[in-house]
Amino acid sequence: MNGSIGSNGAAVEVDGLTVRYGDLVAVNGVSFRADHGQVTAVLGPNGAGKTSTIEVCEGYRRPTSGAVRVLGLDPADDQRRLSERMGVMLQDGGVYPSARVRDTVRHYCALYDRGADAAELVDAVGLADRASATWRRLSGGEKQRLSLALALAARPDVAFLDEPTSGVDVLGRDTIRSIVRDLADGGCAVVLATHELDEAERVADRVVIFDHGEVIADGTLDELRRGHDEIRFRSSPDIDLASLAAETGLAAVSVGSGEYLVRVASDPQVIARLSGWLGTHGHPLGDLRAGAQRLEDVFRRLTSPAAPDGSADAAGRSTGRRRGGAR
Repeated sequence: MNGSIGSNGAAVEVDGLTVRYGDLVAVNGVSFRADHGQVTAVLGPNGAGKTSTIEVCEGYRRPTSGAVRVLGLDPADDQRRLSERMGVMLQDGGVYPSARVRDTVRHYCALYDRGADAAELVDAVGLADRASATWRRLSGGEKQRLSLALALAARPDVAFLDEPTSGVDVLGRDTIRSIVRDLADGGCAVVLATHELDEAERVADRVVIFDHGEVIADGTLDELRRGHDEIRFRSSPDIDLASLAAETGLAAVSVGSGEYLVRVASDPQVIARLSGWLGTHGHPLGDLRAGAQRLEDVFRRLTSPAAPDGSADAAGRSTGRRRGGAR
């Protein structure tokens, strides 16, 4: 864990959290923190334990063991006090089917009574033209926008957002990402659970990756990418990779039809060697990307049993923790 319970700057502190369902260990000794003024993305495959962990942080589930503090409070024992300062966005449900957008947001603003303006919230999430529509008449993406507005009604000091852009169109995603970023910039601690790795890469200050009930990576994007520079490019699907390696010293692997990956520092001389070889052998060079790995590549490296070339990537998974827990 990056610090002890009660340390300065931390809005959410999870220390040695374990959650069991009978004989199943869903969360196995998890520790991490989320700070004020930052977006912390919580990622992991299905069944990795992230939902159970967040439910404990929200006060909806009690831990089997371990300590959790949100804004310095115990989420289970101090739920009433915490709920006044905490925004929660659920992925599904939570609204009466016949409830209208404008009325529902007004109701939540009145309940929290922290000065949020209902009309401004409805407009901010892009639902001004749907303000009189009922929940049952909203599309999936519109329901997500309304759920976000309800979480914002608390003017929260900490916000837990579950898949906030699920089912939302491209423009709506941009709107939601901007809201999330503004929340953090205003001092809120945002804990974002998502399967959208591109979304996390765009807005997250810190990433916590779960797998098999444990935290296997915790750090900034730069920290998780460190030491894993690469070059990706597209070319002919029949490149002689052995010849490329022999003549340039670049060990490329195929990661798709006509797409290749070279794990190497992407300095100009390396790119020149690659492009020169391709040109000499009559191969095109397209869609060249060089530099640090994308978050998707980091995620695959850490959670997949093998690297793209089929070899185990034990070094990439080394986080000082034993893999295990719920499967």
